Amino acid sequence: MSEDSGRQTISPAPDGALSIYVHIPFCARKCRYCAFYSVPYDRRQALDLTEAVLRELDLYAIRRPVQTLYIGGGSPSVLPTELLLPFLQRLAERTGPVQEWSVEVNPAQADAELFAALRRLGVNRLSIGAQSFHQDELTFLGRLHHPEDIARCIRQARQAGLDNIGLDLIYAIPGSSLKSWKQSLQKAINQEIVHLSAYALTYEKGTPLFADLQAGRTAAIDEDTDRAMYETAIDVLTAAGFEQYEISNFARPGFACRHNLCYWDNRPWLGLGPSAASYFQGHRTHNYSDLAAYTAAITEGRFAFEQVQTPSPLEIACETAVLNLRKTAGIRPDLFQKQTGFDPFALFAEPIRKYVSLGLIEAGPASIRLTRPALAIADSILCDFTGP
Repeated sequence: MSEDSGRQTISPAPDGALSIYVHIPFCARKCRYCAFYSVPYDRRQALDLTEAVLRELDLYAIRRPVQTLYIGGGSPSVLPTELLLPFLQRLAERTGPVQEWSVEVNPAQADAELFAALRRLGVNRLSIGAQSFHQDELTFLGRLHHPEDIARCIRQARQAGLDNIGLDLIYAIPGSSLKSWKQSLQKAINQEIVHLSAYALTYEKGTPLFADLQAGRTAAIDEDTDRAMYETAIDVLTAAGFEQYEISNFARPGFACRHNLCYWDNRPWLGLGPSAASYFQGHRTHNYSDLAAYTAAITEGRFAFEQVQTPSPLEIACETAVLNLRKTAGIRPDLFQKQTGFDPFALFAEPIRKYVSLGLIEAGPASIRLTRPALAIADSILCDFTGP
């Protein structure tokens, strides 16, 4: 990457598969817990945004195959089909065929017509923001859909030929219990989905939920219950035939999300759209988290980078270790050394020794990985791998 008179340019990419994430920032209404960049849907802004995303991709002038394409948000399904579908078609013309094409869907916004159209375009994976199968929990979170919308959504998607379906669920919601969490898990399993992401509710600064917590209008679930819910997710889902392949992600054999594995393997990807991040040609960039600023920059023919960082080889090695350790497969020493140039046993000798002695890491020639007891406290462990 170079910079000339304030105008960044990126040289053609070398051979090797690439993943692309597209951020559609529009929502019908922002959920109380959401800290992702989003704005209310506006047709004029949406038209400008879709044109800008296509121009941004053109600016990269990529010369390598695209392996995965992920359309997220916000809520991509809030866009009317007459806008969303032509945009996706033009995007697909630029990327060519991809192995995995995922689209995030809000259960309140999708219908049989949309699913059939997505399937015709080549979309082969859906990520449905279910969050809970209990109406009181959905109401607390600020979700607009109802539990019955989730089942309808899945049924209509299958009828359209979309079988690679994943759900997102949230646990540790105030007012929930271990019993209600087990019920949501079982209802998800009963839908015969192939992927499930289970995330603890977090209180992000700047969100309405955080403000309510600070003001005492709501109280977080206690740590013991939070951990019990996480452990329950592992037990219930693995008993049902799911494999835990990442701290918060479970899939039936062969259905792990390839796009997300790109992140955890610390492989290159492009992020398109406002607030999207990229890791490309050794640079980490972050676009403006402002729709107007993003659109203006792209329209002027320049990248919309708000931040550009170039990590050192050592920093890349540490980032790779932290991301690899999120996977239950952990660090593959041979692949790690080939990718980063560092021997992980030498670079992380002290944290490996420490956590092996505590029974929180297993280390051998084939892998360095967290043990089951370590998964619930992974964040505190991974801190020790951020630098030698």
